[in-house]
Amino acid sequence: MNLQRTMALLKLEFKNLIRDPTFLFSLILLPVILTLAFGLALADTPTTSNPEVSIFEFMVPGIYGFTCVYIVMTVAMAFTDYRKEGLLDRINTTPTTSGEFMGSHVIANILISLLQVAIITALALILGFRIRSSGFLLAFAFVGFLALSSVGFGLIAATFAKSSGAAVGVSMIFFMPQMLFGTWIPTSEATQVVAMFFPISYSTNSIQMIFNGVPLTDLTIWINLVVLAIYGIVIVIIGTILFKRFGKA
Repeated sequence: MNLQRTMALLKLEFKNLIRDPTFLFSLILLPVILTLAFGLALADTPTTSNPEVSIFEFMVPGIYGFTCVYIVMTVAMAFTDYRKEGLLDRINTTPTTSGEFMGSHVIANILISLLQVAIITALALILGFRIRSSGFLLAFAFVGFLALSSVGFGLIAATFAKSSGAAVGVSMIFFMPQMLFGTWIPTSEATQVVAMFFPISYSTNSIQMIFNGVPLTDLTIWINLVVLAIYGIVIVIIGTILFKRFGKA
């Protein structure tokens, strides 16, 4: 993989995204709207399990997760459009390899997710969110690996979708379960077992532990990070292989 070509592709990808109004809404304005809505409504409402923690503070890690899994749809639609426009075929006629092209998208989406987290956190702090741990930066690692898995799911969705509209529908297979089992929606003991099959649960639960002041020496946090990292790497590899083999037709 040529680093210079990958960085050039990354720069081009950001230029294209900035020019796209859909990007500005879904990846920038949507997290802002969610944070403001939940913060203004629930910042002063305590949770039943811990009166010192507001419902809004409990929900912030779930907002992180929601913005990350939303990437599934944007990646699926983007690669479906690339295929339809013949961009992928044109790339094969250049020195750029598929690995460099895929790598630029992975890096771009991880950076976007980290930017979203920074924006959400800044707004949340203004609205009364409190971080009770010095390990806040570890949350960025969880978000990065969750974004990685979302890119993989997006590639899998793009493999089977023939249009950007169909890509949204196929993406829901990966988006909705994670929305239900790993954002701000409470889970029961039964649904927690189901949630273990989705990467967002490892991210959201661990970030909640960090924000609630659980010591970083707790092995659960690090085990979840390793599981999430493996999950993300495996899913993006599977997604890349499937799309390269079946998704270019």
